[in-house]
Amino acid sequence: MPAGKTSYVCLPCRASYKQPYDADRPVRICPRCASPLIHAGSAFAAPRRRDTAAWRTLSVLLHAGVGFHKSCCGGPGYRPRTLREVRERMTYARRTGEPFARALRRYDVP
Repeated sequence: MPAGKTSYVCLPCRASYKQPYDADRPVRICPRCASPLIHAGSAFAAPRRRDTAAWRTLSVLLHAGVGFHKSCCGGPGYRPRTLREVRERMTYARRTGEPFARALRRYDVP
C-alpha cells in the first residue's frame, strides 16, 4: 500500500503541494522559489492564490505551530478563517496568558 500524502505549503508563492510524508527527509524545497516548505498536514485545503487575507491568516496559523493534521475522530478541528477571528483569539491569549497555538484552535472566545 502506498504511503499517504500530506500537504506542504510555500507562503511566498502561495502554493500547496501534496507529497508523501517521509520522516527521513524533514526539509522540502519549493520548486518555484527554492525556499523551504512548511508541513501543513493531511487535512489542509489551500485557499485561492488571489485571496491575500486567507493566506495571511494561514501564515499566522502555521507560524504559531497550528497544523491541519487529522485526528482519530475526523478532521483537524476548528481553525480561524479570517484575520478578525485571528485578532480576537490573539487578544484573548494575551489577556489570559494562554499559549497562542491553543487560543487559535478555540471555537469560541469567552
